[in-house]
Amino acid sequence: MTLSEKQQLFTIMVANLIHWAEEHGYRLTFGEAYRTPEQAALNAKKGSGITNSLHTRRLAVDFNLFVNGQYQTRTEDYLPLGEYWESLGGSWGGRFKSRPDGNHFSLEHDGVR
Repeated sequence: MTLSEKQQLFTIMVANLIHWAEEHGYRLTFGEAYRTPEQAALNAKKGSGITNSLHTRRLAVDFNLFVNGQYQTRTEDYLPLGEYWESLGGSWGGRFKSRPDGNHFSLEHDGVR
């Protein structure tokens, strides 16, 4: 699958996640979707990201989650969304071993999740 085809699939998966969240009482707003390579390098230098972030390939998105109007920040709060995302074939940041990132939803590419 080409990068472009994977980006198109990712876009459809994100739309499905947003619809699923809405149907289950969750409200989402976009956090970070695209990240420049320069920003990814800065984040990596600070220890808050990786240089080859899937955000730079348009294959990752961070969402802000609201439940009953309250902003949710804990990885556990995102678990139902993460499990649904994984059922679509995506990678959920809440499963990251070194630094769980519950608001991160991506599609694996070249071994990066």
